[in-house]
Formats: sequence, structure tokens, C-alpha cells
Amino acid sequence: MGHDHSHDVEAMGDRRLGWAIAINMLLTLAQVVGGIVSGSLALIADALHNFSDAASLLIAWVARRIGRQPPDHFKTFGYKRAEVIAALINLVTLVIVGLYLIYEALWRMYEPQIIEGWTVVIVAAIALVIDVATAILTYTMSRHSMNIRAAFLHNVSDALASVGVIVAGSLILLYEWYWSDTLLTLLIAGYVLYQAATMLPQTIHILMQGTPEGISVDEVIATMEQVEGVRNVHHVHIWQLDEHENALEAHVVIADFAATEQIKSALKKGLEQRFAIAHSTLEFEINHCNRVCR
Repeated sequence: MGHDHSHDVEAMGDRRLGWAIAINMLLTLAQVVGGIVSGSLALIADALHNFSDAASLLIAWVARRIGRQPPDHFKTFGYKRAEVIAALINLVTLVIVGLYLIYEALWRMYEPQIIEGWTVVIVAAIALVIDVATAILTYTMSRHSMNIRAAFLHNVSDALASVGVIVAGSLILLYEWYWSDTLLTLLIAGYVLYQAATMLPQTIHILMQGTPEGISVDEVIATMEQVEGVRNVHHVHIWQLDEHENALEAHVVIADFAATEQIKSALKKGLEQRFAIAHSTLEFEINHCNRVCR
């Protein structure tokens, strides 16, 4: 029953991503047509930005599908890290977008560009509605997946860019405040880079098989050595298989080999309950002396 519920949730998530991809593709097409008809390079540039959002959602969708594949002879731990890799790709592109926005903003300080009328502002408003709809479709999923969260940030950055076009365009058309376009672009770029910077270290940490956040190796060893019959624990490695599943490998020195199964059961239970380490590989050694060696 639980498996069926999980499958239904995943299927619903896939449908949401599918709708988000389709909406962004249609918006991209509409902006390209609008840009060609009106002669607005700004609209065509924004269309390319929206296309990058659709691409980020597509990458997230493909990664979700790959991540659900069962382990095989080629990937014995399974394919769940596909979502972490997808998050890394989307975050790197988000950094590129942020840096490009800074470049554009600084360049416009030397060569100010006149907003091409209310057409651009209206299309930006439509884009904002689409971006908000896409963000709503992916927000719930983004809370539990760094893969979807990275794609979600792409949409948030695009929504902010649309807000920037609307606000700056209105201020320029009404008051000729051309500096507002540069200021808002720099603010948006700062937000984009800040969000990417908060997620990139965590993503790279998982791919580098770093110790899960909130887990101390010394504390894990101390907890394991408190189990009756355990003399010493060494050669400990703790890492994340993905953002939700922790793993451990360790050598355990015991006094009585006959108690191996009992000790192993107690160790695994303690690791899962206290540290959420569900996957543990333990190698047992017999200690024939009272000397503790690490």
C-alpha cells in the first residue's frame, strides 16, 4: 500500500514537471514570435532565458526518471545520485545566468538602452504569470529534492527578471529613470548568485562523499563502542548515497566472535535510530588482547 502511494506521488510529480516544461516551451515560442514581429531583441533574449528554465526542468525530470531505476551490475548503489548531478548542472547554469546579468547591468551603465515601449512590459507581465504558475507547480517538490529545488530557483530568478522588466520599464517610460533597470538587474543577479552559493556546497559535498551534515564521526564511533561486546571501532567511513540516505562502513573489534550477530544487530539498530544511517557495512575483527588500536 505504501509503495503504491509513493508511486502515485512520484507520478503526480512527473505530471507537474511535464506541465511546467510544456508551459515554458510555449512561452518561449510566443516570445520568439513576439520579438520577431516587434523587432525587440529584449524579448528574444528573454525567450532564451525562458528556454533555459524549460531546459532546467527537463533535466530535473529526466534525472527523476533515471534516479528511480533499481541497482544493477553497473550501478550497484542504484541511480539516485542522478538527481544530485542534475542539481549541480542546474546550479552551475544558474551561476552563469547571475554573472551574465551582472555583465549586462554594468554594460548598460556605459550604453543605456531604451525600453521598446509597453509591448515589452506586457509580454514580461505574461511571462511573470507563467513563471509564477511554474513555481507553484514545483514548489512542494522542491522542499524535498535539491534536484527540483535547483530547477525551481531557475524559475524564481526568471520571475524576478520579469518583475524587474515590468518595474524598470514602467519607471523608464513614466519618469525616464534609466538607472532603475541597472539597479534591479544587479539586485536580481545578487539574489540568484546567493541562492546558488547556498546550494552548491551541499551538492558538491554529497558528490565528494562527505560526511552527512549533523553527523560527527567521533560521536558515531563513541556510540558504537558503547554497545556491549565492542572493544574498538576504526576505519570508519560515513557518506550520503543521495540527499536522503546515509551510509557507513567500519571495522569493529569484538571480544567474542560467537556474539557477532547479536552485536551486529545492536549496532545497526543504534546507527539507524540515532543517526539515520540505514545502510551500514560492518567488518568484524577479534581482539585477542586488551590493547585498543585505531
